[in-house]
Amino acid sequence: MVYVLALGAAFANALTSILQRMGVEDAPDRTTLRVSLLTHALRRGIWLAGFVVMVMSFLMQAVALHFGRLTQVQPILTTELLFLVFLLGSSFGFRIGWREWVGTLATAGGLAGFLIFASPGGGNIVPTASEWLEVGLSCAGAAAVAVLLATRGSRWRRAAMFGSASAIGFAFTASLTKVVSTYAAHDWASLLRHWETYALAVCGVVSLFLAQNAFHAGPIAASQSTLVMVDPLASILIGVSLFGDQLRTSGAWGPLEALSLLVMFAGALLLCRSPLVRGVKTTESDDQVYLLLRWRSQHAQAEIPGPAEIPGPRAANP
Repeated sequence: MVYVLALGAAFANALTSILQRMGVEDAPDRTTLRVSLLTHALRRGIWLAGFVVMVMSFLMQAVALHFGRLTQVQPILTTELLFLVFLLGSSFGFRIGWREWVGTLATAGGLAGFLIFASPGGGNIVPTASEWLEVGLSCAGAAAVAVLLATRGSRWRRAAMFGSASAIGFAFTASLTKVVSTYAAHDWASLLRHWETYALAVCGVVSLFLAQNAFHAGPIAASQSTLVMVDPLASILIGVSLFGDQLRTSGAWGPLEALSLLVMFAGALLLCRSPLVRGVKTTESDDQVYLLLRWRSQHAQAEIPGPAEIPGPRAANP
């Protein structure tokens, strides 16, 4: 059940990424790191639809974390890329080629290998206040550095750095979700008496805000690659250090786990650089899926010509 719920959350995350990207990609550049970016998004129906899907993803992830471990659930969310490729291919009619198939097999195979070789166990330790503070400050510091790096540089770098900061925030939010879900399972009324509930709300909103900046700052490939790769790594570290998750590392298990993670991340990176996900044409650097997403998001509010009727070199057929 844990794996099924985690896969469901990954699918919902992929759909959320597309819908929310459609909701913020046309926001003015000056809204970066400003509340006005969220107010712009809240006025877009397509973004609100993505928010509803995101809530569904959170609920599935919360139940999965309640019964499972961080080191089990969070790496499975990497399959979001697989679902993203499927959704982009089926929605926009792009052909899935060898790059997508190889990336899909590598990501799925690497993930399966890690879960088999690592055989996550333990994870029943109740963190102390000092442990929460230590891990929380470490995550906040790493996210702050990523945000500072995101304030300058190319669109790709800015999106990647915002994505990294968001991924770290989501990883820490997942650890809070695991604890809060335990409280909720025993007594819903007790949620208001625990600081983790309020920390979860704050971290969730901040991580969501950083994710919107990642979608807005640059190509979806840059934001997605860091979101799906940094999150599981951060979650594994948090699970081991905070909850006492145990991974088999003795003998050949450790190298096999490391190799599996490398294969999984290589597949994920291959998918992220796929023209299907990047939305770039093989002979131009312009973002074609960006154009399609923008047209569809605007078309939801007003009748305008379709992508094939838009003049200029960016309107070339896939």
